[in-house]
Amino acid sequence: MDSVLIVSNTSSTLGIISELLSSQTFEKIATFQNCSEARRDLIQNTYDLIIIDSPLPDENGEDFSLYAADQTDSGIIYIVDNERLYDINIDIEDAGVFVLPKPISPEFFYQAVKLLIASRKRVHYLENENLKLHKKIEEIRLIDRAKCILIQYLQMTEPQAHKYIEKQAMNLRLSKVQMAESILKTYER
Repeated sequence: MDSVLIVSNTSSTLGIISELLSSQTFEKIATFQNCSEARRDLIQNTYDLIIIDSPLPDENGEDFSLYAADQTDSGIIYIVDNERLYDINIDIEDAGVFVLPKPISPEFFYQAVKLLIASRKRVHYLENENLKLHKKIEEIRLIDRAKCILIQYLQMTEPQAHKYIEKQAMNLRLSKVQMAESILKTYER
């Protein structure tokens, strides 16, 4: 993780959280004392981790945490008074926000941050795998469309069309996708 946004209404809490995070390898730590400044900052900047310490002076932290969860793919930690923990947790846990009780020990905070970092890495890995699979599916669809064109216009069988695309791609030093695109350009006008 490279960047952190911390939103807290007290400068002492901002300093404590920043100090707790200093043992991590964060390149950028941005701090704000109200949600409106943090919202404006989120329009222009992205963060890997957002930490919200309630209460906040201009709006409740739940609304901001839900906004951040909806508008970003950041990991979000919401720190709330222990008495309100279970009421808050029901409302925002479905949005993927980690809710931590206050007061919070440095060890517990450190473990929560590490857990969130690990889960974010796993999610990013799965998102990348998903993108690769979608790309592969689109390539297969494109090649299948080209095969259908060859079957329709040149009366080839499916195995013949498949072999034709592979052979032409190899002979012309193109990928099968490029060859399929060329076939589609030729016959689909």
